[in-house]
Amino acid sequence: MLIKKLKGWELPESLVTPEHMFLNRRKFMVASAGALALLTAGGARAEDDPSMGLYPAKLNAAFADAGAPITPEDINKKYNNYYEFGTSKQIFEAAEALPIRPWSIVIDGEVEAPMTLGIDDILKRVQLEERIYRHRCVEAWSMVVPWTGFTLKSLVEMARPTADAKYVRFETFNLPDVAVGQQPGLLGSYPWPYIEGVTIEEAKNDLALLVTGAYGKPLPKSMGSPIRLHLPWKYGFKSIKGIVKISFVKERPIGMWEAIQASEYGFWANVNPEVSHPRWSQASEEVLGTGERIPTKLFNGYSEFVASLYTGLEAEALYM
Repeated sequence: MLIKKLKGWELPESLVTPEHMFLNRRKFMVASAGALALLTAGGARAEDDPSMGLYPAKLNAAFADAGAPITPEDINKKYNNYYEFGTSKQIFEAAEALPIRPWSIVIDGEVEAPMTLGIDDILKRVQLEERIYRHRCVEAWSMVVPWTGFTLKSLVEMARPTADAKYVRFETFNLPDVAVGQQPGLLGSYPWPYIEGVTIEEAKNDLALLVTGAYGKPLPKSMGSPIRLHLPWKYGFKSIKGIVKISFVKERPIGMWEAIQASEYGFWANVNPEVSHPRWSQASEEVLGTGERIPTKLFNGYSEFVASLYTGLEAEALYM
């Protein structure tokens, strides 16, 4: 009898998207993008995204199968955390108020030459690709997304950090006029803007992705447009949205949730089913769109790519 040993990120075959459905999905995205381009050329849209023609990007074969079905786009677009726009999961309508052009990203700190680049200028300097990644929220739910973006590693190379750069600090927008969660009130006392950080070694890991699109199109505003981070081996709160500043720094950044409650939301935030959140278990997760609970995997199933990053750091709270 042939016994197949599953890789770290794989789930049982019964949960994997059939090949013909996956191929049909990509054909549909290409056709849809072409139709949308025709509409744009005809002036059918009032606020066109100048990056529209870059999607869909070529699928990276190394990340073509997350070992689980892709979550329907409508679920991902309408169910996520984005506290800048409120505490509800259904913030997609409120997020539409965010202007995404013009949009600039400051790159500063311990770099050879600080710079400020427009998002479209950055897109001209990088190679976009599609990667299908698993996403695990600290709240014990998960989804699978076909992201489009470029490696954080390539931006590190673009920034040319000095030897003093030990961490990368990310900062999101602070626009209380349009982001209701940043206005005085329930969340107004939070330490806005949203901050997150990683080590320089984590930033150079090939899994770390700066995302500008999803489902073969530019990224929806509710999912972090025009640019966000995705770190598939960490809990989702590390994957900051709406980035406006990337700083290379000597000292470890303190993320917003770490500043609010460090005992529950630490710097490392690596997924581990054996380490519970102080208020709930992390042993399993609910797959959005199915209602099914499945076992959670160490590093969200990406151990072979990232486990070596943490050798010698066992004394750290790596999973909180």
